[in-house]
Amino acid sequence: MSEDKLALAKREVSGKKVKTLREQGLIPSVVFGGKEPILTQSSYNETEKAVRIAGYHSPIDLTIDGKKQLALVKDVAFDPVKRKILNIEFQAISANEVVEATTPIKLVGFETSDANKAHLVLSQVLEEIDVKAKPADLPEAIEVDASKLAGIEDGLTVADIVLPAGVEFADKELDKELPIANVYDPAAEAAEREAQAEADKAAEEAKAAEEAAAAAAPAAEGEEKAE
Repeated sequence: MSEDKLALAKREVSGKKVKTLREQGLIPSVVFGGKEPILTQSSYNETEKAVRIAGYHSPIDLTIDGKKQLALVKDVAFDPVKRKILNIEFQAISANEVVEATTPIKLVGFETSDANKAHLVLSQVLEEIDVKAKPADLPEAIEVDASKLAGIEDGLTVADIVLPAGVEFADKELDKELPIANVYDPAAEAAEREAQAEADKAAEEAKAAEEAAAAAAPAAEGEEKAE
């Protein structure tokens, strides 16, 4: 678990007026989980750094007007153009309660695998997974061993995940055969794409020739009748 710290101040401004906060270099936020949601604000740079490090998987040690509160980042709203943070939702948690978090999946050991030695490439198709644990047990990432991969028929699934002690999958019915990563041959795929492109070009040329022949047929019939 990577626990970061962030100081928040309670805010009175809400609705459309939060635009003035952003203009002052502040980020409006809300802390849920108590009796009532707490409207808060904080410095943009400090908040962006804390949220980037914690992600959606590591607790943040908040200080709200001097009062400490452990929390998880539940949602971050971004400006679609500038990609700057517009608003953050925190979920207050207790150190002794089991909570759910979205945790990154990190593939390790592929560099030493036979697949890598054969110049094959590992493509990760599942980047994160939901787990549950007490805050102190939440991992920064779930590592999956890729060192035993050998050929293009190989891959990794959820069944290959070894969860740390105290950590469980949030979804008890999670499909263990859900793919995490696949091995492929980039040279073979490039050749296949080239062959497909040539086949498509040949099909287009054949179609164009048929259309040209069909268009020329009535004119040829007309010339025969004229003779």
